[in-house]
Amino acid sequence: MKTMDYTIVENRSVARQVYRLVLRADDPSFAAGGEFVNLALDGFFLRRPISICETEPGRLVLYYKVVGEGTKALAALGAGARLNLLTGLGKSFDASRCRSKALLVGGGLGAAPLYPLARELAAAGKEMSVILGFGTAEDVVLEAEFRALCPDTQIVTMDGSAGMKGLVTDAIDALSPAFDFYYTCGPGVMMRAVSAQLGTNGQASLEERMGCGAGYCWCCSCKTTDGPRRTCTDGPVFDVDKILW
Repeated sequence: MKTMDYTIVENRSVARQVYRLVLRADDPSFAAGGEFVNLALDGFFLRRPISICETEPGRLVLYYKVVGEGTKALAALGAGARLNLLTGLGKSFDASRCRSKALLVGGGLGAAPLYPLARELAAAGKEMSVILGFGTAEDVVLEAEFRALCPDTQIVTMDGSAGMKGLVTDAIDALSPAFDFYYTCGPGVMMRAVSAQLGTNGQASLEERMGCGAGYCWCCSCKTTDGPRRTCTDGPVFDVDKILW
């Protein structure tokens, strides 16, 4: 874990209530893809945990949704503003668990932490299928980025305004994608349904409310077969067969 100041390069709306935040660090060190950062905002006591979408030395890309006063204040910041981040947080997906072909299933902004995983899988020469679910066409993010890595990318919306109509589980039934390991991130109810449908040969990145983000407060604990575990430090990625939904 490390604290570091970043400068906003870009902070723009890319979907309904969703922003793409590009940050530059003066320090050349950087966070690994699949982890998350905990972002401090002036005037707010608790930091905001945000999954990493893209990372390279000195540059970080985050996607976030405006859901409260904190993220509303973040959306109002422009290029040149400074933000303090805790980096090096959380455990990432394990791309090596996939032997040859992976299935990635995301819901909403759960697509963001799956994107660096998709890049890692592609770099390793592994095949993949991607299913991304959203409420409506106005909520869709990262479609072009995933299609550039994986032509077998399916968008699903609940109202049918983009891609297939229905839920990600409907798309899995309809498409029956081949895979030897799956990865999922999104709302808990979605991931619970996906794990019931696909079995336990996968990993899920849990979304929980966090306080400190560093394992001290235990407010983000989740139930597993090994007892209570902290989402921020023991996760957010867990093997599906360990999660007690």
